[in-house]
Amino acid sequence: MPPAAQPAAVVYRPALPGEHAAAEAIDNSFTTATVLEVTSSDEGFRLRETAVDPPLRKVFPEDEEEGVEEGDEDALVIVARAGDELCGAISLTRSEWNRRLVIADLRVAPGHRGRGIGPALMERALAHGRELGARTAWLEVTNVNAPAVRVYRRMGFALCGLDTSLYRGTASEGETALFMSRPLS
Repeated sequence: MPPAAQPAAVVYRPALPGEHAAAEAIDNSFTTATVLEVTSSDEGFRLRETAVDPPLRKVFPEDEEEGVEEGDEDALVIVARAGDELCGAISLTRSEWNRRLVIADLRVAPGHRGRGIGPALMERALAHGRELGARTAWLEVTNVNAPAVRVYRRMGFALCGLDTSLYRGTASEGETALFMSRPLS
């Protein structure tokens, strides 16, 4: 009996011309049994992880997806490839005025989740930010994506704000945008 095939090693590198569309096409939908319930008042806000039954399945509409434009000199897409398969990507830009690295989009294909690809992509993005002299990394995530918030917290990100109106008039109406950041020094 022949030995089982070993999974291909994951290779991380900047996206080649033409790979941006393939990176944006990676399925970034998710299913979660918990969401972060946001309550706000004049004095501030509170997040509470709340169970949802049945579990929530979120599929991002194309018009809500964040990425970067190919050819933007302040933008970079880093891809993860396992053999010939594109299994993850992170898109980032730099905000020069406040020396902020903006994580525009992080995607890991469903069959590759839980294997450390997301954190490995993030570490490469943060290293790139440090090379550019960025002081802070920043990202936005919806309150219904509690699994991503947990992962970002493990990566050193902390909640730094929210916007209860960002998704108004979109397919994500009723959700709250959570902003997270981490120092790069």
